[in-house]
Amino acid sequence: MQSLEESVVMAMDGSDKELFPYLSYIVQDLWELGSDPETIIMLINKNFNKHENLKILDLGCGKGAVSIKTAERFKCRCHGIDAIEDFILFARQKAIEYKVKELCSFEAGDIRECISGLPAYDVIILGSIGPVFGDYQNTLTTLRTYLVSGGIIIIDDAYIEDDSDFCNPLVLKHKDLIKQINSCAMRLVETVTAIKEEISDINNNMHEKVKKRSLELLEKHPEKKKLFTDFIAMQEAQIDVYTNKITCAAFVIETI
Repeated sequence: MQSLEESVVMAMDGSDKELFPYLSYIVQDLWELGSDPETIIMLINKNFNKHENLKILDLGCGKGAVSIKTAERFKCRCHGIDAIEDFILFARQKAIEYKVKELCSFEAGDIRECISGLPAYDVIILGSIGPVFGDYQNTLTTLRTYLVSGGIIIIDDAYIEDDSDFCNPLVLKHKDLIKQINSCAMRLVETVTAIKEEISDINNNMHEKVKKRSLELLEKHPEKKKLFTDFIAMQEAQIDVYTNKITCAAFVIETI
């Protein structure tokens, strides 16, 4: 199993766990990290008639944008967990700003440990952090035990088209993703595919901010030049992957 640092850095398109202590600085100009809150809100709205009593678990919640905007929209309760304590502190302040402090709770820690003992939820969100419990078969098998009857899991991730020659050990072909979902007595009920042009624009905008802060760190820590230049290069390579090689999407999954 990957260490916490390795898992978090990989989820943020890095490769060296030494980057972990610098992630908060690198993304300080961004609030929405990963999932688009409006897409998540739309999917929740479509799948439930009553929203006020919903209990939502946001795994890898980042700085809390999805939880906070969802709580603001539906007046429901959201619990977010993320490994980076600075993100959690930021999320708590944002919850106050958006007047949803009483609806949102945020916890810093390793998802793989923090989930133990939690109650069941109507919605579990896994937003752009990958299958944190191994592959998606193991991840969904674990998460379904924390899902109420009639609940859903929303995963924001990507897949490789079945007819594509592109290969990436971290991204499944669509048919293999479906196979892993079905193997744990669950099924995919809806897919919302991102528009590639919008993904490109969003990623380029985020990259400019991330690159600026990474270069600042390089100036402060010249002995770690390779760490930051490699991260910048990997980010630039990933923009091409997200735009031209894979399909980004949000998936709604339910038990059979």
